Amino acid sequence: MDFTILIAIIILALIFDVINGFHDAANSIATVVSTKVLTPLQAVIWAAFFNFAAYAIFELRIADTIAKVVDTQSINLQVILAGIIAAIIWNLITWYLGIPSSSSHTLVGGFAGAAIAYAGWDVVHSGKIMKIAAFIFLAPMLGMLLSYMISIALLWIFKNFNPFRLKRWFKIGQLASSAMFSLGHGGNDAQKVMGIISAALLVYFKAADPATIPDWAKITSVAGKIHTIPLWIVYSCYLAISAGTLMGGWRIIRTMGGKITKLTPFEGVAAEGAGAMLLFGTEAFGIPVSTTHTITGAIMGVGITKRVSAVRWGVTRSLLFAWVLTIPVSMGIAATIFFIFKIINFV
Repeated sequence: MDFTILIAIIILALIFDVINGFHDAANSIATVVSTKVLTPLQAVIWAAFFNFAAYAIFELRIADTIAKVVDTQSINLQVILAGIIAAIIWNLITWYLGIPSSSSHTLVGGFAGAAIAYAGWDVVHSGKIMKIAAFIFLAPMLGMLLSYMISIALLWIFKNFNPFRLKRWFKIGQLASSAMFSLGHGGNDAQKVMGIISAALLVYFKAADPATIPDWAKITSVAGKIHTIPLWIVYSCYLAISAGTLMGGWRIIRTMGGKITKLTPFEGVAAEGAGAMLLFGTEAFGIPVSTTHTITGAIMGVGITKRVSAVRWGVTRSLLFAWVLTIPVSMGIAATIFFIFKIINFV
């Protein structure tokens, strides 16, 4: 039965990756669509390509962090299964409601909630959870600060240029900034699913002699951190998130692209550039931040450069409320699912 559960986890994890793609497609294309630099179809193809291209750039630091949110020696496969089901449920609910919540925090909350239901708080590496939770607030704040600084710098640099010519230049620049943000999105979010699948393999083979583990399941570590995982996991995760991005995510695109503040190509470059810088920086330290929170903060930052009232703060307050709820709600859903597993003797 354990092997069947392992296969189910892998399939559901890839489904989650697809959902993540269309749920978070708005993050990298909302600005480029709202400024009419690309059509929605062109934008999702552009973003999907760079989502997949991320596999050639980033190391597995995010995957290592996610895989070790809980002690894999102290849980079973049913814990991971409950966590991934909970993450899918919350992602679909927030997508349907058009709320750009964090797929990252959904996944972490689900994984941790099921683990706590199984073995108590001690099984969770609280330091990793607290670091991830801290970026619920830090990611949008840093994104807002970076985009504000970039906007001010660009305004000063180009203050004497012809505005009509500048608009054409910034439209081209937005293609580059959107591509960079899509690279960051692919490298950040696809690795989270790699981490979940890696955790499932570590749990499944935890009692096995390392010499007997087949190549398709072999995970190597250097200095206690995941160094390599099977290529089929890497490629399938990047393909899944790219496929999801191609499916769009139009409900959330409407929120991100127009409801927070009205955007121009100049502001799109500043927002996406700031978001990409933050994603690349956090990935270097293995911190799985939310691409949603990052770009939302960056969009607010460019809005503030015009005037504080240019940002629709009522919308951002609603988003913040959803962000804060994501981890505890996902934990609760996962714990409930795990208790159902116990009731039906599936554990």
